[in-house]
Amino acid sequence: MTAQWLSVLPPIVAIAVVLWQREVILALLLSIFTSEILQQASMLKGIPMAGLSTLEAIISVLEDKDNARILIFSLMIGALLAYIRQSGGVTAMVSSIIKRGIARNPRQAGLLTTGVGVAVFIESNLSVLTAGILSRGIFDRFGLSRAKLAYIIDSTSAPICILILLNAWGAYILALLGSYELETNAAQILWGTLPLNFYALVTLVIVVFSVWTGRYFGPMATSKTIKHEDSAEDLPVDATHPVYMLVPLMVMVAGMIAFMIWTGNGVLANGSGSRSVLYSVSLACLVAYVMMLMSGNFTHIKLVKIGFEGMGELLPLVTIVLFSLALGASLKELGTGIFIAGLVGEFLPVYLIVPMMFLAGALISFSTGTSWGTFAILIPIGVPLIQTLGLPPSLVLAAILGGGIFGDHCSPISDTTAVSAIASGCDLLEHVRTQLPYALVAGAITLLMYFVVSIIYL
Repeated sequence: MTAQWLSVLPPIVAIAVVLWQREVILALLLSIFTSEILQQASMLKGIPMAGLSTLEAIISVLEDKDNARILIFSLMIGALLAYIRQSGGVTAMVSSIIKRGIARNPRQAGLLTTGVGVAVFIESNLSVLTAGILSRGIFDRFGLSRAKLAYIIDSTSAPICILILLNAWGAYILALLGSYELETNAAQILWGTLPLNFYALVTLVIVVFSVWTGRYFGPMATSKTIKHEDSAEDLPVDATHPVYMLVPLMVMVAGMIAFMIWTGNGVLANGSGSRSVLYSVSLACLVAYVMMLMSGNFTHIKLVKIGFEGMGELLPLVTIVLFSLALGASLKELGTGIFIAGLVGEFLPVYLIVPMMFLAGALISFSTGTSWGTFAILIPIGVPLIQTLGLPPSLVLAAILGGGIFGDHCSPISDTTAVSAIASGCDLLEHVRTQLPYALVAGAITLLMYFVVSIIYL
């Protein structure tokens, strides 16, 4: 049992170092190292080997093609952002939106961002990218902090994608459910989670309420516009035409849909999210490059330099994504998620099972930084409970999905959290510090709702 309890030490180390030193890369590296030490036969004698294993764990991330695509995609985002910024399209787009009255005040700016995030439900990374890129300049114009932008896009994208499951998440969960014999069709169970996924629904309600009223609490209320270090965003860029921003964005969104259908052999929900988002962002970069080259204001050499400078700006965050993926794989080998899931216990009263499944999902996703891994661990635990105890399938699954989303969008070691910081141009730690209170409030409300519903219906 002692060894099992030690499996929670790596995520504790990561969070402790983040709070102590405010340094995410160091925290992730030490966490991976701790996980690798725990997997050695002798912890003291295994320290040198753990150092080598840490390097191998980081390198092994690239063996998975999906992981490699995520990392390259994160770099390509930097190039795309640099292109549309230096083209003058962002400046022109912001001016056009304000002049047309689409966003004349902070409330309308926030509602526009929320609407874009909700509309692009195909893939969570695409959602945060589209809303973040479109809204950066607008938030700056109205003096709204990047932390608020990061919160809105992060707390909109994951919840809407887990509610409207016409995406890779939906296909993945259907595949996990497909290996079990259930009285109800797997697709019907999945769609039945929509009104029961209380965490996603409560999170969206809080976002809309905050944007509409302009009332924020905790660190968010006093947050300032904190951007990435070494960012070139503050350099003045003359306005040209909104088309230099709109066309690459539309290509990215349309390309994502087309590539999802293509990689899914004609079925959008079966498409590969990692392949599609990489292909669509790369295509958008190519379109932005050609448009800027044809404008006559940029040479090939200048555009190549702009692209690589944009990638360089995001290199620290891409490193965080790399280390997050390595830590997730290492924790899987260590069995951290399975141990936390086991804490739910086999002897709970029936009315506590659903709330505890949500709580277990929240703890696993927060401590490992992955919703995919959380679903993979908890669905095989939840489905047998459905079969043996006659629990409502959609209610149990909704609790698992909501718990997985909790950590996915607020854990400091989640790659999705890092991508949201990338998209909004916000400092990662500032994003985590300001968003976490909102996630905890939504989580507490959700836990209470599952408890009440379970008492009434179970």
